[in-house]
Amino acid sequence: MTTAPMTVLVVGATGSIGRLVVAEAIARGHTTRALVRDIGKARRVLPAEVQLAVGDITQPDTLPGAVADVDAIVLTHGSMSAPETVDYGGVRNVLAALDGQKPHIVLMTAIGVTARSSAYNHLLEWKRRSERLVRASGLPYTVVRPGWFDMNDPDEQRPVFLQGDTRRSGGPADGAVSRHRIAQVLVAAVATPEAVRRTFELVAEQGPAPGDPTPLFAALDEDAPGALDAVRDEANMPLEREPQRVRDDLDALATPPGR
Repeated sequence: MTTAPMTVLVVGATGSIGRLVVAEAIARGHTTRALVRDIGKARRVLPAEVQLAVGDITQPDTLPGAVADVDAIVLTHGSMSAPETVDYGGVRNVLAALDGQKPHIVLMTAIGVTARSSAYNHLLEWKRRSERLVRASGLPYTVVRPGWFDMNDPDEQRPVFLQGDTRRSGGPADGAVSRHRIAQVLVAAVATPEAVRRTFELVAEQGPAPGDPTPLFAALDEDAPGALDAVRDEANMPLEREPQRVRDDLDALATPPGR
């Protein structure tokens, strides 16, 4: 893991995970910028050291200033009611706003995101599409799929990285992990070369947390170059059956500006 300070933008910064990511990034010495819609709320709930960038991921014209000159972007946003507009559209808009910049993208989605027979199908499909956008972008990236927030037992603090997204009960039986541990892993990924082009599910099991997660990242298989889905994921969402607007977004990301 590199220890050089970076400039990190946190999207979803005032949410339950985003606040912890902001605090963790500051604690690690990074210059930390938060994308916020409500500056008053942000000043109440975020540390004084954070830089505030006012913008909205659903409004592309508000994003260029927020993403300017960043080394990494951690995306923790989400919406149960508007996943296409927020979970997916927000990622699309942030990537488009980069305009040639190449920060490390760290995207948080969810365990079970590849399930096709879940009560949360509509939400999961748009999260999975957001992952595909990140892979199609050609940028360095890490995709983290956490288990159920804060439903781990007190002695379950050892993070476990899984691949293949095979746990699909749609409940805590799939695995749980604390919000603090999620934030730590997201921020650690920002500065860890071994985390690049890795996609994994994050749960916690019995035992203490390691001091350095680099070996956990290094043990993962990389996603295949040019692949839209993660290594070991079931191929159960064919691109040819995707909405045309989604395929258009993927094509736009794969075509450099001016070509």
